[in-house]
Amino acid sequence: MSGLTSLLGLVTTVLQAHPDCKEVEIIQTKEFSLNQYFFKIRAAFSQEYRFQARIYFNRSHIDYAYQLFNDIPLLRWDNKEEFRDMETFPHHFHNFDGNVSPSPLTGDPYTDLQLVLQEVEKFIADS
Repeated sequence: MSGLTSLLGLVTTVLQAHPDCKEVEIIQTKEFSLNQYFFKIRAAFSQEYRFQARIYFNRSHIDYAYQLFNDIPLLRWDNKEEFRDMETFPHHFHNFDGNVSPSPLTGDPYTDLQLVLQEVEKFIADS
């Protein structure tokens, strides 16, 4: 994975290209070194729904959290190292009822973001 500018540009571009995305805003960036950085980016999908991607990169390891929310969290995928007994540890998914289940994400932001956005589309369409 390359640096902050490259990964931030990739996530921004994927979000901006999504047909339901109305606007994208970079909330926070922090570069500790070329091999360690953090960013948070938000996208408006409608007046009702917002999407946030948080990524922390540290020497080829990525911690991520992708979340759909309005006034409350609705869907979230992350790889925080909890739920050690889950078959997809550390990757897991939180639904709007607070239930946690296995996640197909792998930590590759490009592939993961595509999967997440497909699920976000389904959720919004069914709402």
